[in-house]
Amino acid sequence: MDYQLGWNSNVWMGVLLLGFFATSAGAPRAMAAPAKGMTTASSYFVYVGTYTGPTSKGIYGFRFDPKTGQFTSTGLAAELPNPAWLVTDPQHRFLYAATEMGPEPGADNYKKNGSISSYSINPKTGALTFLNKVDAGGGGSCHLVVDKMGKMLFVANYGSGNVASFAIKADGSIGERTGFDQHTGSSIDPARQTGPHAHEVVLSPDNRFLFVPDLGMDQIKVYRVDAAKGTFTPNDPPFATVKAGLGPRHFTFGRGAKFAYAICEMGSSVVVFAYDPAKGALTPLQTISTLPSDFKGEDNSAEIEVGRSGQFLYASNRGSDSITVFAIDPIKGTLTKVQVVPTQGKIPRNFAIDPTGKYLVAGNQKSDQMVVFDVDQNDGQLKPAGQVVDAPAPVSILFVPAD
Repeated sequence: MDYQLGWNSNVWMGVLLLGFFATSAGAPRAMAAPAKGMTTASSYFVYVGTYTGPTSKGIYGFRFDPKTGQFTSTGLAAELPNPAWLVTDPQHRFLYAATEMGPEPGADNYKKNGSISSYSINPKTGALTFLNKVDAGGGGSCHLVVDKMGKMLFVANYGSGNVASFAIKADGSIGERTGFDQHTGSSIDPARQTGPHAHEVVLSPDNRFLFVPDLGMDQIKVYRVDAAKGTFTPNDPPFATVKAGLGPRHFTFGRGAKFAYAICEMGSSVVVFAYDPAKGALTPLQTISTLPSDFKGEDNSAEIEVGRSGQFLYASNRGSDSITVFAIDPIKGTLTKVQVVPTQGKIPRNFAIDPTGKYLVAGNQKSDQMVVFDVDQNDGQLKPAGQVVDAPAPVSILFVPAD
C-alpha cells in the first residue's frame, strides 16, 4: 500500500479446458478456462469496490455480457466507506467487503479502525442486502478471502500488521473471531518498513495453507489452516523471504500449484517460487522487473493474476500506469516479459480477468474509470477493446455469475 497512491486520492473447481496445450514450438496455445470456482455463465454481475470521497459512495454494480465484453451500470449497490476489497463465498450467495480506513492526522487509530461487512446477493438482480458488520481485529483492512468450504473468512490488516479469521454463519453473516496472529518485525526502508504490514490473504488450492505477503517485513507468512476448528497456526517453515526492500504485496498460484508468484510493490518486481504442497513451503527461483526497460520514474506495483489458460501472468504498475504480460515457462515456472501495455489511465491499483479469460478489466483509481482489454488467446497479449467504463476510484473488481 502506498499512502499517496491510496489515501490521498480518494476464483479450481473441476472444469474442462477448451482447446489443447501446445506440445511443440508454434503449436496453438490452450484456450482460456473459466475462473477458479466459477463455471461460465451467460451473464455476470460485476461489483466494484472504491475509495470513497467526493465522487464515490461505496460499492458500484454492473452487468457484464461475456459474449460482447460490454458493461452496463446498475448504479450504487451499497453505501459503505472505502470498500477496498470484495469477495464472495464459493457459491456466490454472499459478498464480503473490507473497509480500509487510512491514518488520520494526529490520531492513533490506524491499527484498530478496520471492519468487514457482509451482504446477501440477489441471484436474479444482483441487489445487495446488508447482513452485518464486524470489527476486523485491526486497522487498514485491505484484503479478504473465504475458504473453499465457505465456513471461514480471513482478513489482512495492513495498518496493524495482523491477520484474523472469522466464522461464517449459515445465513452468510460474519460470526465470531476464531483466529488471530500479530506479525512482528521490520525491514530496511525507514519510511515504509518500520513495522509489519500484512497485505493479502491467499489460500492454497487444497485449503490447507494460508499465505500472507507482509510488505513491512519482506516476507510471505505461511500458516496451516484447521478448517474443522476454524483456526490457523504458523507453518513449519513459517515464512519465505524476498530481497530486502522489495515489499511483497500480492500473491498467486500458477496453474497446478507447482509454482507461486508474489508481486512486490516497492521493488516493482515479481518473485517466482517453487511450491511444495505437502509442506506449504516456498523456494525462490527468480525475481524479474515488471517495468518497461526505459522507465525512470517512481512506481509501486499492485496487482497480479495468472490468466485462465495458466500460460500467462499479468501484473499492474502504478506510476508506469501499465500492465505487464509475462509468459510462464510450463516446466520451470519462470517468467519472460512479452508486453507492457498502458492502462489508458492513472494508478491501476486493481485489475480482473473475466471468467471466460477473454477480457481483462483495469481499474484506474485516479482516473475514475475501468478500461477493457481483449486478451489474445494465443500469445496472452492485451489490446484495448475500445470500452472505457465510468467508475469512481475503482480499487476492487469482482465478477459473480448471474442466474
